[in-house]
Amino acid sequence: QVQLVESGGGLGQAGGSLRLSCVASGSIFSVNAMGWYRQTPGKQRELVATITSTHTTNYADSAKGRFTISRDNAKNTVYLQMNRLKPEDAAVYSCYASVWPTSGGIMDVWGKGTLVTVSS
Repeated sequence: QVQLVESGGGLGQAGGSLRLSCVASGSIFSVNAMGWYRQTPGKQRELVATITSTHTTNYADSAKGRFTISRDNAKNTVYLQMNRLKPEDAAVYSCYASVWPTSGGIMDVWGKGTLVTVSS
C-alpha cells in the first residue's frame, strides 16, 4: 500500500507565498515522477508542475516564474513553493507520484488534496 499525504495548504494573500509538501509512504521501492495538479469546482484538473527523479522539471504556463517544484528523494517528498500568489491560484492542489512498489509494477498514486485559498 502506497499513499501520498499533502500539507501546507491554507489561506494565502495575493502577492504572498505558500509552500505545499507531499510525502509518499508505504511499501515503496522507488518513486519516479512526482507532481502537483490543481482543480477548481466545475473545471478539469490541470497540471501545475512535475519533477522527475533526476530533478527535471516542467511547469504549466500559469506557474512559470512564480512556482518552484522540488523534491527530496531520500524522504520521498515533493514540494511546491508558490510565490506571488494570485486569486486565480485558489484551488484544491493534489499531489501525484509514479511509484514502483516493493510488490512490483508501476502505479500512479494521488493524494487527497489540500485546499489553497487566496485573499485579494
